[in-house]
Amino acid sequence: MPDYVIERRVWLARRRPDVFAFFANPKNLAALHPDWARPRWLAEPPARLDTGAVLDFSVAVAGLPVRWRVMVREFDAPFRFVDAQLWGPFARWEHRHRFLEEPEGEGGGAPGTLVEDRVTYRLPLGFLGRAAHALGAGRRIAGLFEHRDRRLKEIFG
Repeated sequence: MPDYVIERRVWLARRRPDVFAFFANPKNLAALHPDWARPRWLAEPPARLDTGAVLDFSVAVAGLPVRWRVMVREFDAPFRFVDAQLWGPFARWEHRHRFLEEPEGEGGGAPGTLVEDRVTYRLPLGFLGRAAHALGAGRRIAGLFEHRDRRLKEIFG
């Protein structure tokens, strides 16, 4: 069963510590998703992420709530962190976040931060998962990250 990979980069006109602090607060996750995909907390998340932090929430999959538990496997503030699914809607989910401060900024402007994401995932159910991916699930997942990038640019200017 193949793994799928999404790689994204978005430049934000804010310094790395500010951007990282936003990402390290799990309650900000909801601000980055459209209403239909917004996570609903099943247990109060920690005030700040750290290695070993566990997040329990539900997300809508085909209109039905699905429980999802992820753990922060690596945390190196303010440079990077990795979260991975312990159980949930995917057969595999690993999300690597990296924050690169760029002193010159995009286009020679003000300093800012390049946020890089690499998501490696696999849908469940073997052939049915591959078919669902081909029929639109992959585009929908990629669309969530496009939405997230737009929201980040709105939030950070």
